Amino acid sequence: MVDRREPERLWLLRHGESTGNVADRAAREAGAARLDLDVRDPDVPLTDTGRSQAQTVGAWLRELEEPPEVVLCSPYARATATAELALRAGGLDLVPAPDERLRERDLGVLDGFTGRGIREAMPEEAARRAHLGKFYYRPPGGESWADVALRVRSVLSDVRAEHPGGRVLVVSHQAVIMCFRYALERLDEKGVLAIDSDEPLANCGTTTYAAAEGRLVLRSYNRVSHVAESATVTAEPDASARVV
Repeated sequence: MVDRREPERLWLLRHGESTGNVADRAAREAGAARLDLDVRDPDVPLTDTGRSQAQTVGAWLRELEEPPEVVLCSPYARATATAELALRAGGLDLVPAPDERLRERDLGVLDGFTGRGIREAMPEEAARRAHLGKFYYRPPGGESWADVALRVRSVLSDVRAEHPGGRVLVVSHQAVIMCFRYALERLDEKGVLAIDSDEPLANCGTTTYAAAEGRLVLRSYNRVSHVAESATVTAEPDASARVV
């Protein structure tokens, strides 16, 4: 029996491959200090591969006996485009509702730098991050994972209040979705970072929760079979992983 205090289903979808993902990979492979990007993070678009990945989500949506009724998404271009392409391919007449609380983690002064670049240009920040750890380190002008978790808890509170017993799809970013897992599964710092390290969330990977025994319970994580059938599976880290 569905607990009406929770949504019946909650799906979390990471955006498709972006030009930022590609630039990050190229910078790391070249040993560069900075990413070669000429747009701000909110405007980073999907690649052609990312668009294909988003369209494959439509096939997954069509397989669902009870598809989403509500779609919330990060206002960043790569997430919005993923949501729109997926819904169109899935034949769902839904309009994604942008929510700034689902945006990518803000890296502040570290934005655009690789790990090498940070160590060279801001060694004191590299040392502070090494001391505090990935979860609690907050770069100047930016956010920690713990800050993102606060945003996620706020979103969950609204989802429970506004969509009890409903079916909600959230389209967002890697660190944000990991913080959903942190909040929903009552994980600790070590637990959520272990998941993030052991099985990085793929572009357009889906994570599913269902209401059971008064709470949302994980049913699947990082499902990519729909992507693998007709597009390339990629798992490049989001911006929040660049300082690792």
